Amino acid sequence: MTEFLFLAFSDMQKLQLLHFWLFLFIYLAALLGNGLIITTMACDQHLHTPMYFFLLNLSLLDLGFISTAVPKSIANSLLDTRAISYAGCAAQIFLFLFFIGGECSLLTIMAYDRYVAICKPLHYGTLLGSRACVHMGATGFLNVLLHTANTFSLPLCKGNALDQFFCEVPQILKLSCSDSYLREVELLGISASFAFGCFVFIVLSSGPC
Repeated sequence: MTEFLFLAFSDMQKLQLLHFWLFLFIYLAALLGNGLIITTMACDQHLHTPMYFFLLNLSLLDLGFISTAVPKSIANSLLDTRAISYAGCAAQIFLFLFFIGGECSLLTIMAYDRYVAICKPLHYGTLLGSRACVHMGATGFLNVLLHTANTFSLPLCKGNALDQFFCEVPQILKLSCSDSYLREVELLGISASFAFGCFVFIVLSSGPC
């Protein structure tokens, strides 16, 4: 298998062009907004604080997340094609999981940063340092890498058509020759547990000291 085929947005050329211009406008607006945030924080010395450092990284993650699937969708609408290469699909899944996991982790770290700064200001430097953030980032990268490699190690024999507008793990598992039901349930369970854990931690960190 050398490529996958996305779900067609529409067979009408006018609707495809509408999809192209609409998503191009949204993508450029996201680039402009996040670019202004990044530029402002990089140029203003007064904003070089931990709080703004996290906001800077959040903007970078948001840029990476929206750039994972939207440009390919825009190009496909313009060129009237549905194809994406096997390597491109694997890269799209890896980056999608990496950036969405990074955003959840960063929001959790920001909530913890607020809690430590207010409730335990004397321990701020020891509880939340750059080393802890690097360790969390490395752990997330390894997890996504193993998850993507595990998904694409499965033999695929049920065609190459994806019932989606971008590459995602459940759609790849549906094309597998082996029984992928347990893997799909495991994926959904892990993802839901991770998101729920971040949500609970953020809620608890927002409470009183």
